[in-house]
Amino acid sequence: MKIKVNPSSKMSLALLMAGVAVSVSGQLEAAQTKPPKTTTASDRSGPGPGPFESQGPGCNIFPPSAAVGSGVDPSYFGPPPSESNPSLVGPVQLVRSGPVSFQDGTITLPLYRGKLAKGNKTVWYILTDTSDATAASALGLNFSQKLQFSAIGARTGNFDASGQLVFDSGTVDFQPERHLVAGTNQPFPPSDFAPGSVGDKDYSPLVKIVNGGGVIYNAPMIAFDVEAAQINFPNGNPDYHLVHDQVVKIDPNAGTVTLNLINGFSFGRPLLYISLDSNAPLVAAIEGNTYAPLLGNIAVGHDDSFSSAIERFFIGVNGPFEGACDNPQRQGLFALLLDGHRPNNTFGGIPTIALDYSPLWDVNLYEWTPDAIAKGYRSQLREEFQILGLVERGFLTGLGGAPFGSTGFIVNCPPVQRLL
Repeated sequence: MKIKVNPSSKMSLALLMAGVAVSVSGQLEAAQTKPPKTTTASDRSGPGPGPFESQGPGCNIFPPSAAVGSGVDPSYFGPPPSESNPSLVGPVQLVRSGPVSFQDGTITLPLYRGKLAKGNKTVWYILTDTSDATAASALGLNFSQKLQFSAIGARTGNFDASGQLVFDSGTVDFQPERHLVAGTNQPFPPSDFAPGSVGDKDYSPLVKIVNGGGVIYNAPMIAFDVEAAQINFPNGNPDYHLVHDQVVKIDPNAGTVTLNLINGFSFGRPLLYISLDSNAPLVAAIEGNTYAPLLGNIAVGHDDSFSSAIERFFIGVNGPFEGACDNPQRQGLFALLLDGHRPNNTFGGIPTIALDYSPLWDVNLYEWTPDAIAKGYRSQLREEFQILGLVERGFLTGLGGAPFGSTGFIVNCPPVQRLL
C-alpha cells in the first residue's frame, strides 16, 4: 500500500482517510521560512529514534532533578507525591504489567499466544487496556470505561478449554515495508508513504470476549501466523517483515516483547506512550503502527458525551521545527518529517489525571496561522485547554485553514508512564 502524492493539489481529509495524501494550502509559506526539501524522517520499518536518544530539549522531555538551582543534594528530597496519591506529581507508571526502562526508552510486556478460529493460525498479541476495572487492577492495565462503547469497532473472541483466546476474525500482514517521505514544497503532507503493517477489513486491536463477560480488551497484534522460532529476537534487531514496527526485542520463549516508547504531554505533564494502530494508512505510516480498518467504525467528534469511545488527541502540523531537537519549542509534523523524531503530541485525559480516558485517540490537527507565526507566537503546546484557547482566539485553525475539530483519524496509543 505505497502511495504517491500530487503536491500541487489542496488537502482533503476525505482523501487522507482513503489513504491518499495531497498538499496543504500554500498560505503557510507566506509567513514562515520554507524548510529544506530533504528529509531525515524515518523512511524504513522499525520504531525510529527512542524518546531519550537525543539530548536536545526539543526531543528529550525527561524532567530534570528537583535539585537544580536549589543548592541541596537530591538525596534531601522526599519521595514523589504520587507515592501517596497517584494523581499528584509523579512519576507514575500507568501500564504496570511490565518494567519500563528509562535507559532504553522501552517497556517490556507479556506476550500472549492466541489463535484465529479459521485456519487455526497463531496470533501473538499484548494487552494494554480493558473496559473492566477489576481486570485492569489485577493485570496492571489501563482502565477505560469508554471502551464499553467501542464494540462496533472490535473483533469478537472466546476462550477455549485451555484458556487460550480464539479470535473470530482479523488478520495483519506484517510483510510491507514502511515508507515515509516529506513533501517537496513543505514537509506535510508527505509526498510518498506506506504503512509497515496492514490489517484486513476485519482487523481491530480491540476484542470483545463473548464468553468472558463481554469485556473489551485492547489486544493489539504483534505478529501473525508465525511460530515462536521465527520471531525469536531476544537481543533485538527483529525482522520487521514478521513483527510490529514498534518492537525492539521479542522473546516468545520467555513470553515477553519490548516496545519503543514515545514522548507526549497530557495537561502539561510529560508522558511516555506506545503507538500501536490507526484507522488510516497515512496515520499508520507516520506513527509506525498497524493500519486497522475496523477502527473506522467507531464514531468520532463526540469527545466525552454519552456513548463516546474516544478521547481527543492534538497534533500540530506546522509547529516550531527550526533547529530540530536543539529547539526547546520543537513540535509537530513538520519537525517529525524533517528530523525523524516524534512530534511531541498533546493528549486529553489519561488515567490518574482524568476519568474520560480512552486509548482510542480522536486526532485533532491544528495549524498556526500566518498571523500568529509573523507575530512570533508559535511555540510548543502541552495542554488541551491551552490549544483550545488559541483556537478560540484565532491563532490556530484546522488543516489548511479549515475549521478546527476532529479529522476522523483514530490512533490507538495507550499511555504507559507519567513522568511528572
